[in-house]
Amino acid sequence: MGHRLSKIYTRTGDAGTTGLGDGSRTGKDSLRVAAMGDVDETNSVIGLLLCEELPEDVRKLLTGIQHDLFDLGGELSIPGATLLAAGAPLRLEAAIDRYNATLKPLKEFILPGGSRAAAHTHIARTVSRRAERAVVALAQTEAVAEASRQYLNRLSDLLFVLGRHLNRAAGRSDVLWQKGGGA
Repeated sequence: MGHRLSKIYTRTGDAGTTGLGDGSRTGKDSLRVAAMGDVDETNSVIGLLLCEELPEDVRKLLTGIQHDLFDLGGELSIPGATLLAAGAPLRLEAAIDRYNATLKPLKEFILPGGSRAAAHTHIARTVSRRAERAVVALAQTEAVAEASRQYLNRLSDLLFVLGRHLNRAAGRSDVLWQKGGGA
């Protein structure tokens, strides 16, 4: 980092624009800023999940994901940049395969919940899906690296599997959906 932020407010965004990493400015309501914000929110929700009691392997995995998401956010903030490693989606696939191999096959839909950590994981999953939608929308109008779209798609899958894994680690069962169960 060339310089540290010493002044947090600049007033340059008061008119509804924000600076990008390449020095250009864009509207705070742009698709790029929406995607950056959703990726940032995904990272924040994972940070909240990391406040829970977690198995050390899951903690290490999630911490690495936070770094990846910061790279992805940086990539989105600099049009044309590629910061997320091309192999990052494959790392998530390997983790999905590793954790899913220990789980019983699903025969029913599940509801978010079970243990507190699993519930936080499902929140992170839904936020990551929103981030994916925002990046896909941006990619309809501007160039976005394929690995970035793939990463967010795999991340939501991984978080689904981790929610199930964390329930099992806590001695809890998946919360199964029952048609008409709310009546």
